[in-house]
Amino acid sequence: MPRAGTRSGSSEERVWVVPEALRPTLAERYGPVFSGKEAEDRIRHLGIFGSCGDRVTALALAVGNPPLVGIVDYTTRRHEAIPKSAFSALRSRRVVQVKNPAGTLTESLRRAVRELLLAGGGLIEVDGEEDLGSLALVEALPLGATVIYGIPGAGVSFVTVDAVAKEHVRALVAQMELRRVGRGS
Repeated sequence: MPRAGTRSGSSEERVWVVPEALRPTLAERYGPVFSGKEAEDRIRHLGIFGSCGDRVTALALAVGNPPLVGIVDYTTRRHEAIPKSAFSALRSRRVVQVKNPAGTLTESLRRAVRELLLAGGGLIEVDGEEDLGSLALVEALPLGATVIYGIPGAGVSFVTVDAVAKEHVRALVAQMELRRVGRGS
């Protein structure tokens, strides 16, 4: 199976850290939320889309419409294990493994999304937490695409990638604390 990696001549990485004051804003819903059969039907009929989260990525694969890029961390809020085999269709395209600590958005994750889009898609396996990967998907996917991610206890959020969504993501990232950390930290 082909592997994609991230390369850099620097031993430091840029990391955007979510300040406490921004957490309520990030918890808001930005697209319609659907559950059950309605969510499945909507996912089944999506065009180009990316998914962030183990459950929604597995659901998209189960209904037969794999995302161009899926981001998972192999954990769920319910702590139910989702086996790697559930993501085989994406893993067979390409796999990128990145570290992304909780409450952060690393340059590695953002770069991995861009690289996978250029390479024809695949799966990003996150060591840490994948939640903010939805921001990287909105940044990188083309206009007209969709980003789906899970809302615990509610269903699947569907965000249309348009100029407004991209600007919203830029504004959110600008409010985060930019830090430089040693690679592998």
